[in-house]
Amino acid sequence: MIDIDLLFCGGTVISMDADRRVIDDGAVAVLADRIVDVGPADILASRYRAGRTIDTSGKVVIPGLIDVHAHAGHGLIKTMGMEQADCWEEIVNMAYTVGTTPEFWHAEAQLAALERLRFGVTCGVSLLGGGDTIMRTDDPVYGHAHCEAVASIGTRSVVAVGSTRPPHPRTYARWDGSTRHQHPVTFEDQFAVSRSLLEDWHGKGRIRIALLTPVLRNEHAETLSASDYEAAVSQTQTMRALSRDAGVIFTQDGHWRGSVVRAKDIGMLGPDALLSHAIDLSAEEIQIIADTGTRIAHNPSAIASILGRCPATELIEAGAVVALGSDATAPDRTCDMFRHMQQCMHYHRTFFRDPSVLPPGKALEMATTDAATALGLDGEIGSLEAGKKADIVVIDMHRPHLAPFQMQAFRTVYFANGNDVDMVVIDGEVLLEAGRPVKADTAAILAAANREADALIGRMNLKSMIGLPEGFFGAARYPNATPSVE
Repeated sequence: MIDIDLLFCGGTVISMDADRRVIDDGAVAVLADRIVDVGPADILASRYRAGRTIDTSGKVVIPGLIDVHAHAGHGLIKTMGMEQADCWEEIVNMAYTVGTTPEFWHAEAQLAALERLRFGVTCGVSLLGGGDTIMRTDDPVYGHAHCEAVASIGTRSVVAVGSTRPPHPRTYARWDGSTRHQHPVTFEDQFAVSRSLLEDWHGKGRIRIALLTPVLRNEHAETLSASDYEAAVSQTQTMRALSRDAGVIFTQDGHWRGSVVRAKDIGMLGPDALLSHAIDLSAEEIQIIADTGTRIAHNPSAIASILGRCPATELIEAGAVVALGSDATAPDRTCDMFRHMQQCMHYHRTFFRDPSVLPPGKALEMATTDAATALGLDGEIGSLEAGKKADIVVIDMHRPHLAPFQMQAFRTVYFANGNDVDMVVIDGEVLLEAGRPVKADTAAILAAANREADALIGRMNLKSMIGLPEGFFGAARYPNATPSVE
């Protein structure tokens, strides 16, 4: 017999391998950080001697879920101001330029990584900021705080860093106690910080770095001055060149209104480009994406997907890789990828008025194999097969909403939620067991999150943004509401 470290034995294994095997009474064998075998439980039990055998009878075993679009920082802001005169994005922009400290970014990153772990999300993209693509890249200290915090939880993360949209310089601030020190920040400053974070963190442990610049849509071509628009194009090309030289993903948040054609014209598309939202695309843009191999991060639960529609099904049928993102955490959603798989199916079925659209197996692919491909990690993660990283999620099916134990692939996608995750393993390391983190101190992380959120409210005088707005109860819609683009 061959000695291994872990043997998951007896559950239904949804492998997501090339043959999409679903193995009842299956098993997964793990040695160090790699999967060495996947197959029927009786065969693997006779072949391997495990240091630990994990009985997964009555449970489902899947590859770790992957979230290809989310935002660092949002976890401590969540719904703040979203429904008080639609101030949420303004709060985000202020917080990420002049209101936050390294302690804020550390506490938020631990909270978000813990949420991902609890929900079986073993790998995710996190943009170091948000709002109108406001990145906290005026100083490397904020990125360091974020990456160190995520590393302490143990999840995989692709941390996207980059620049803000012209005009520059933009005012940022650091805090010394209760004193704010403002300073101007140029594109060159943000480029240098992004390159520094790339050099310091890409490939360090389970952290990878991606690069970004803001999307250039039609309104930017029309409203920016000629010199600012020219600078925006040049800056995008400069950051894109660095991403190619470094061999890292280049991503953008908010493609819409002719932006894909413009992105093609300035030379930024390709298999290492990941475009988020991609709503209201023309037939020409769908074909451009397919022809260039550009990847799409579809966020069906996001407000952008209310304001417009990502033609995910049409993109898939054209041959494009479309992966699933949460756009979490905030302003009205978590990073529970089960929720987003379900939302994705209903979103497109409602559009076509056709319940046969987007089968559940495809939705699961969008959060596993397709997501791994979108991040250039399909050789390492996204499926349970020999040679790949041992990123494994076990779902407890002993729940009323998941019983009876049959049609497990359907039940997993249609009915499961993040709180049904029983165990999470990353790189062969057990990080969640019986639904509880093994390494992380949940109480300490929540205490730090509360402390830093309260500190932000105090620094930015945001107490009025956390109450109940007019129209919360009793009305069919908020009065005079204008939706955010986030």
